[in-house]
Amino acid sequence: MTLADPATIRRNADTGGDRTLQAWVRALEATAPIAKQPRRLLPDVIAAIARAQGGAPALISDRETLTYEALIERANRYARWALAQHLEKGETVCLLMPNKPDYLAIWLGITSIGGIVALINTQLRGPSLAHCIDLLTPRHVIVAADLIEALQSATLSSKPRFWSHGSDAFTRIDCEIESLPGAPLEAAERRDITIADRALAIYTSGTTGLPKAANVSHGRLLQWSLWFAGLMNASPADRIYDCLPLYHSVGGVVAPGALLVSGGSVVIAEKFSARQFWDDIHKWNCTLFQYIGELCRYLANAPPHPRERAHRLRLCAGNGLRADVWEKFQSRFAIPKILEFYAATEGNVSLYNVEGRVGAIGRVPPFLKHRFPLALVKFDDAAGAPLRGGDGRCICCAAGEAGEAIGKIRSGSGESGGDFEGYSSAVETEHKILRDVFAPGDAWYRTGDLMRMDRGGFYYFVDRIGDTFRWKGENVATSEVADAIMTFPGIAEAVVYGVAVPGTEGTAGMAALVGGSELDLTTLHRHLTERLPPYARPLFLRIKDGIDVTSTFKHKKSDLAREGFDPGATGDAIYFDDPRQQAYVPLDAALHARITAGDLRF
Repeated sequence: MTLADPATIRRNADTGGDRTLQAWVRALEATAPIAKQPRRLLPDVIAAIARAQGGAPALISDRETLTYEALIERANRYARWALAQHLEKGETVCLLMPNKPDYLAIWLGITSIGGIVALINTQLRGPSLAHCIDLLTPRHVIVAADLIEALQSATLSSKPRFWSHGSDAFTRIDCEIESLPGAPLEAAERRDITIADRALAIYTSGTTGLPKAANVSHGRLLQWSLWFAGLMNASPADRIYDCLPLYHSVGGVVAPGALLVSGGSVVIAEKFSARQFWDDIHKWNCTLFQYIGELCRYLANAPPHPRERAHRLRLCAGNGLRADVWEKFQSRFAIPKILEFYAATEGNVSLYNVEGRVGAIGRVPPFLKHRFPLALVKFDDAAGAPLRGGDGRCICCAAGEAGEAIGKIRSGSGESGGDFEGYSSAVETEHKILRDVFAPGDAWYRTGDLMRMDRGGFYYFVDRIGDTFRWKGENVATSEVADAIMTFPGIAEAVVYGVAVPGTEGTAGMAALVGGSELDLTTLHRHLTERLPPYARPLFLRIKDGIDVTSTFKHKKSDLAREGFDPGATGDAIYFDDPRQQAYVPLDAALHARITAGDLRF
């Protein structure tokens, strides 16, 4: 019997009354059957609940509510649509759709017969959107009516068939499925799908280049859903408010999955609105909600709302809630418990702050260290890679010392916490693997994140590594932004980096440009609007005569980032993307003061 045996831990928890320990036990017990039943998929778990409580609401929205029975029936129709299109096991369907109940019905159905569904970021346009679709050479693309214009802005090299949802622009898939039966699939319709097979492709920017498609297996979907159901102690009495994008792993799998495997309800909001948030929480009688740090900061900075404490919330779960917002947020809105965690869609490193330690992203209990193989290693800023000692091995950090978080890869082990499923590209997958770390032949996943651990074993996020910044809840690859800028005539050099803006989460995009005196910023703004999603567009521009480089001819980004967007710190002209004017305007001392004081929303 191992140290992580749930029965042993439960006995200790029950006698000790340790609620934290009980949360770990629930998560372990919920996920233990996954490996033992390799042909039991997430749709099967939800179908079993539908048989037991079919009339209970599963997905709720302002436009439509699906009971468990209706959700499974609709998913079965989409499965039969895929079969009618002769979609083979392992072939891809791209889904471009805003938040709505049908979003989950579509991918639950298609993945149940072995198809892979690629969840496309709805903010993408033009080349970025084309890249994400072409990357997987899909057989089909399903697009919602209000995103057809965005799809038409992308020039594709692949030749998928297009299906529209809610529009006659293409064949209407929502009408097509109505003629198909919603009964459970017959034996002849089923395929041999196991938890090892790929189910979804979820895009992540990683550290460099255009977005990458992370592989997400059926086992990973179950692991996420059941693990969080256990940690949150989700039950049929719970309702979770989900206003995060369904194309992300947290908003699209973790939040809905945890409730759907528990018999609870998922309230799907089309998007986050600080003004509407508390009205929705009250209206739908929610007991849980999923957050990202930026969402909490928006709410904490919003004017008082009459219903902000008149709720039944018992817990919120999410990631990115920084210490400077945590206590203010929890106290002001009377949130009984916050479950902060750290994870990456494609990664094998995860941390959970079950104790509610303010500012921490989690810890690994002693009885689970073998399930969560994590190390912090010293990082060489000049080389952009972990530091190696005289023996060629990486060097572990001491308590309180910042280093890159890495997770040991144990592919094929059958244990959760060790597998790295990688990306659709083998080359991109290899870029994230660190080899010969502590012993010859070992392999570790690079998170690209700097962390530190205190003497109590709690981890704290420090910063991102490499050419990315995080803004509006999205990771942005600086090379992608620079490439878009460099296609504009008259720009000789472009360096993109993130800068801290007081009162906001993450870092905002800033670009230092070398161009002629006739640089047309109005046209440049339009150029970037057509090529980049809103979160990736530089909020600040800095016009320079030249950009300093290192001895190896790399741009000195760290100096630029340190100088930030203060016009008083440089003689260079700095411009701000004014949301009211939808244009770059000169940034002077007065405007800088308004931004740093939090007087402007952007």
